[in-house]
Amino acid sequence: MAKHFAAKKIARFAVDRLWSSITDLLPIILVIGFFQIVVIRQPLPNFTDVVVGSVLVVIGLSLFVQGLEMALFPIGESLAQALAQKGSLFWLLLFSFLLGFSTTIAEPALIAIAKESGEIAAKSNLIESSSESINSYALGLRITVAISVGVAILVGTLRIIRGWPIHYLIIGGYIMVMIMTIFAPEEIIGIAYDAGGVTTSTVTVPLVAALGVGLASIIRGRNPLLDGFGLIAFASLMPMVFVMGYGILIFS
Repeated sequence: MAKHFAAKKIARFAVDRLWSSITDLLPIILVIGFFQIVVIRQPLPNFTDVVVGSVLVVIGLSLFVQGLEMALFPIGESLAQALAQKGSLFWLLLFSFLLGFSTTIAEPALIAIAKESGEIAAKSNLIESSSESINSYALGLRITVAISVGVAILVGTLRIIRGWPIHYLIIGGYIMVMIMTIFAPEEIIGIAYDAGGVTTSTVTVPLVAALGVGLASIIRGRNPLLDGFGLIAFASLMPMVFVMGYGILIFS
């Protein structure tokens, strides 16, 4: 009886999670369906593959969101709180930098855009067309972005600890972006501006957000709602500066 009840509860939970993912994806489905049926007026190519792929996306999204709630958010919060209680600023800042670096270097979106950028740079004769040059360029871009996010999370963590106003840092950062844009090669500016978006993706955002909330929860005088969020803004801003600097070194 207990096993039957547990299985029923798990099945209901799975159905609820899948339905939640379907409703989240519904606006995308409606937009694509409208333009396909009303505007383009042609059947979807490879309709079976599209349906199967959509089902896999729903299942994958459901599992991913559940994994975030079960593991990534609790891990980020607990580690931040434990390091704050330890009272060592060095270890806390080192953890913040390494968290930003490691999550960014593993971002699938960054890996994809770095590889694509290397291939396009080779086709545009900006770098050699050899696979070694393309891979070296892509790896350098990934490492540059990862270091920039590590620095951004470190600065954001220090902001929470010291209580610095976030808008001063954000405004100062975008002033730096505009200045760098003047001196950076044209070939790297678009990539630099996109780099902030691809870094704040599926792996980085949950852990970084959990770090900020966990840290603000444990430090006296800090509000998790007011002070815990904002780290992602730094993670989106800093790659623009670093990638334009990387472009100055590579293309100039």
